[in-house]
Amino acid sequence: MPSVDEACALIIFGASGDLTRRKLVPALWALYASRTLPEPFVVLGVSRTEMTDEEFRTRMREAVSEFARVQPPSEVVWNRFASSLFYFAGDPTDRGMYPRLAERLVELEGRRGGPRNRLFYCATPPSLYDDIVENLGASGLAAEEGGWTRVVIEKPFGRDLETARALNAQLGRVFREEQIYRIDHYLGKETVQNILVFRFANEMFEPIWNRNHVAEVQITVAETIGVEARGAYYEEAGALRDMMQNHLLQLLCLIAMEPPVTFDAEPVREEKNKVMRALRPIDRARVAENALRAQYSAGFAENRAVVGYTQEKGVARDSRTETFAVLKLSIDNWRWAGVPFYLRTGKRMERRESEIAIRFHRTPHMIFRRSPEGVPPNVLVIRIQPDEGIALTVVAKTPGPDLKLGPVTLDFHYGEVFGGQPPEAYERLLLDAIHGDATLYARGDWVEQAWAVLAPVLEAWEREPGPLPSYEAGTWGPPEADAFIKRDGASRRK
Repeated sequence: MPSVDEACALIIFGASGDLTRRKLVPALWALYASRTLPEPFVVLGVSRTEMTDEEFRTRMREAVSEFARVQPPSEVVWNRFASSLFYFAGDPTDRGMYPRLAERLVELEGRRGGPRNRLFYCATPPSLYDDIVENLGASGLAAEEGGWTRVVIEKPFGRDLETARALNAQLGRVFREEQIYRIDHYLGKETVQNILVFRFANEMFEPIWNRNHVAEVQITVAETIGVEARGAYYEEAGALRDMMQNHLLQLLCLIAMEPPVTFDAEPVREEKNKVMRALRPIDRARVAENALRAQYSAGFAENRAVVGYTQEKGVARDSRTETFAVLKLSIDNWRWAGVPFYLRTGKRMERRESEIAIRFHRTPHMIFRRSPEGVPPNVLVIRIQPDEGIALTVVAKTPGPDLKLGPVTLDFHYGEVFGGQPPEAYERLLLDAIHGDATLYARGDWVEQAWAVLAPVLEAWEREPGPLPSYEAGTWGPPEADAFIKRDGASRRK
């Protein structure tokens, strides 16, 4: 692993886009402000938009003011950071642009000094990935000469198994697997990283983390927003491709994986891959028993009236794209046999909430005869966002002369305990890529396995006739979801 003090250059394709403005440069600034960004460094933005270095710096100053977790303490400090920001106007599909880009890089690296370490970041639409990767290879920019070279690819990694394999093949013709960083920002969240610490650093939980004690697992990522200005993109994606294939399946792997031998990239990623291989394939003839979808209609979200999905800009009036999806998955291994995993995601839900709820079995024998309703099961909830924390519901006696039982929640809030604002996901992930740590990045075979899991559902939904179930915006989803989750005796969390 390179030294944290090694010089490096970050080349961002799509530097005039939203991802660079909202996430990447604010994250780099936060790393610089906290003195964790390796120095000396160069950030070279590449995009079609004509812009000078100074114009790019001005735009990024505005972006940091609006989106960064940490604000510059003074213009002097900002100017020191901004002096390492540069811009190069060019079309990523133009092969002739890359030799000029190489010359510009050599010039900037010569000023900076140090080894030739380069991190190429594809902050562009996926349709440009092939051109960028191919041109990096053809121009020699992908070669490692006097330092390391890596490439970061944003999701979606394909839109089905076939296109994911094609993307992996394209990347593999130019880069080695250890040079490829497929980023899923969910894995950079503090609470997600703490799942492994919570499991494997606390002896009291791991012995009960199995089918003998766990009755069900529910993973929920709910959003209050609609498709906003992304209607055209969402029409091609839908909830299954946009959220389930990456974020939710990654969370499932962190909950279900076996302890890795060390907390290094390959052991951790291999254990996650074992979970994917153990997922029971969904029978194409029984998709309806394992998957449900729906689409939001008009309603109220965040105290304002909102339109239904088919009235959104860029969405077909007869669209059958799902904005809500729930899957039931089973893991066929010794630890999890018989435990249902419910994965649920939706837009225009009642609250913005990402959480993992683990419901344990009820006590095997009821000794409290005066509690005819029974003792509620223990539930462990890991809150990913917002209000990051962990809550455990236990049973206690309520005050009074009678023996009455009631649930009590032991609640831990990250903000209250540790104070301050946790680092943004992109801060951790960018730093890991610079350091050569791929632990929180997806491996190519994991991506293909994830698409293989969803393939039967995607194929069945494409053939399925008739309208989709609907749910009113601002609710917890369609009524059919209640029946779907309760069918096996599970309890719906919301």
